[in-house]
Amino acid sequence: MNSKIEYSAYSDEELVKMYQDGDQAILNFICEKYKPLVLKNSKKYFLVGGENEDLIQEGMIGLFGAIGDYDTTSEVTFFHFAQMCIDRQMIKAIEASNRKKHSPLNAYVSLYNEGGEELEEPAYMAEDPAKIVIEAEENMDLIDRLKQALSKMENQVFDLYMKDLDYKEIARRLGKTEKSIDNTLTRIKAKAKNL
Repeated sequence: MNSKIEYSAYSDEELVKMYQDGDQAILNFICEKYKPLVLKNSKKYFLVGGENEDLIQEGMIGLFGAIGDYDTTSEVTFFHFAQMCIDRQMIKAIEASNRKKHSPLNAYVSLYNEGGEELEEPAYMAEDPAKIVIEAEENMDLIDRLKQALSKMENQVFDLYMKDLDYKEIARRLGKTEKSIDNTLTRIKAKAKNL
């Protein structure tokens, strides 16, 4: 089986199960089907010092992870699981980018050669460092505002989610059901969109 028409007859959960059972050809179909979700989610975020294509790439990595890690016996739909994995991967990339905002303070590149002559400005130095720092601080401010808008339970789920824990692990740690965690993450995302 290798045509889109044949694959489109199956649910997402069935497609993922088929892939996990060894149908490697189905991967391209799933990725093409979910690429619009990755593109949509990439528009919600900004990656300091990066391009939107970088976020799309991170989102696709999240999607690949979702396809491989999805528990087909779970009550959570693949769509919601994939959305969470895509968002999580993009947020991790943003956090990693934000951690690098202080790199100009931790490393330097000489603008002079050994003879003391001024070198041409490297291409990566052309971007305004102040702009990079301001944008990183704006991203951190957005996360701080989101955390203030969340309830105690939502903050607990958000913190564990940001530590890259899956629904099952978050539910286990908090003594809640996976459905409860899914609902909480949906509320968190809705609040984030309204900030």
